[in-house]
Amino acid sequence: MPSLLQKGDRGAGVKTLQTLLNDRGYPVDVDDHFGAQTQRAVRAFQSQNLDQHGQPLVVDGKVGPLSWWSLTHRKPAIETPAAVDYAKMPAKKEGGGKTGRRALSAAIAEMKAGAREIGGNNRGPWVKKYLAPAGLDEGNSWCASFVSWCYREACGGDENKMPFAYCPGAWALLRQFKDRNWAHEPAEGYPPQPGDIVVWWRVCLAGWQGHVGLVHSLKDGMLYTIEGNRSPQAQGFSYVMSRMEKLPGFGHVPD
Repeated sequence: MPSLLQKGDRGAGVKTLQTLLNDRGYPVDVDDHFGAQTQRAVRAFQSQNLDQHGQPLVVDGKVGPLSWWSLTHRKPAIETPAAVDYAKMPAKKEGGGKTGRRALSAAIAEMKAGAREIGGNNRGPWVKKYLAPAGLDEGNSWCASFVSWCYREACGGDENKMPFAYCPGAWALLRQFKDRNWAHEPAEGYPPQPGDIVVWWRVCLAGWQGHVGLVHSLKDGMLYTIEGNRSPQAQGFSYVMSRMEKLPGFGHVPD
């Protein structure tokens, strides 16, 4: 494969790239021309995938060695040592609404049961389960559907009782919280609570690509989360709260 492909290039390498993008769920015309359509698909892919070291790809619309690797491999597993036990619910004194805590409990149960992609990126029975209520097939990103599924479980499996509509998009999910005045921007100094949603933007703050997870706990300046679709499995992650970037906000269901 070529060492670098970018807008304006032509040839067999571009055709291979376009075929791989289609296989991974980023539809483009296979015409061996790296035009604006292919560049947009590459940027969308980069915004949602990782390199072989588990780090987010640089979203530049150019296909170098790291992007080639990610296009031809499944998302890498990520080991996340942490000072908390993700498999246990945080104490009640750490806060969180009733519905949010039940959603977090559902996420923990899925994590302990081994929820993960099987058979390829964004594929397998676990992913199908999360995407189905949103009317989507496997192959689509599943972070927001995982969060929605956990909240649906928190409401006895009844979508009609959910505090927000089942949603497959991170930005759309945050928008629902904003519409209900349940969202908090980082500048507010809001301390996220167990079961809150936490949303990141990927390419740019005004763009459509995003990622979402559930807050597990906040301790000693560290934010601990449970997320789907950042790695091939549902698992816990940790962040230095003061250094979190690309963060438009949190959402808290007040009950």
